[in-house]
Amino acid sequence: MPIARINDHNMYYEVHGTTGEPVLLMGGWGTFCHGGEGHLPRGLSENHRVVIIDYRGIGDSDDDLSKPSSIDMYADDGIQLLEHLGFKSNAHLIGLVGMGACISQVIALKRPDMVKSMMNMGAWCETTDAFFHEQMELFRVIHRDAGWATFQRLVCVMSFREDFYNANQQKLLGPNGPWRELNGRFGAHDRFLNACLAHNVTAQLKNVTCKTLVVHSHLDIVTGPRLTKPIEHAIPGAKGIDLLDFAHVVAGKEQKIQFAKLVADWMASVA
Repeated sequence: MPIARINDHNMYYEVHGTTGEPVLLMGGWGTFCHGGEGHLPRGLSENHRVVIIDYRGIGDSDDDLSKPSSIDMYADDGIQLLEHLGFKSNAHLIGLVGMGACISQVIALKRPDMVKSMMNMGAWCETTDAFFHEQMELFRVIHRDAGWATFQRLVCVMSFREDFYNANQQKLLGPNGPWRELNGRFGAHDRFLNACLAHNVTAQLKNVTCKTLVVHSHLDIVTGPRLTKPIEHAIPGAKGIDLLDFAHVVAGKEQKIQFAKLVADWMASVA
């Protein structure tokens, strides 16, 4: 079982692929580990060594609850893991929807010597947007007061396109559905939320030096272009791409194929 002592906690990680430059790929409040690597963009691990992790408090990673949560803390986890694996340069960061993209921003700021490129999707660089702030607080209240199953229902209807949700509702909802890693772990979710709501790096993003792609999903009602466009505008030389038919989560065969090509083209351009 690949567990390393990283930044004062036991961190579970997996590395998929045996050749190519390293990629640290992080999502939102979940994990791609423990069989979830099938959700990685197709073909990515054939050309890169893709590192995926369990965040503190979920999966097989423990947490030091005496340490206040912050995006900086999770970024230090990622940095120290890459160092532990010997990936001290030419690393690529892919943040897919949510917290993982914010963590990528901070890693790029802290370790420009380590990071070669960054891709951000479904992200934000500050939380002054009242609508977004209220969404995050509602996620917290619903999970805490109504339970995980009700939280899952809420986040699913806010994260998937309506046609995908209508066709897959029975598969999405339940203990094997999305955000299952938070089932019974409100404490970890609460710490994620505290970190997410305190994230504010708008003024610092001008110091990002790596090649950057920011993806704007126009049907995303959680972290849509109103939050992602400022990231692109703040990072010197950043490129942006508009996905007019994408919601918060990439879902469905056609969208996954389209997104995998987008990732492959981006990685080829920065290789």
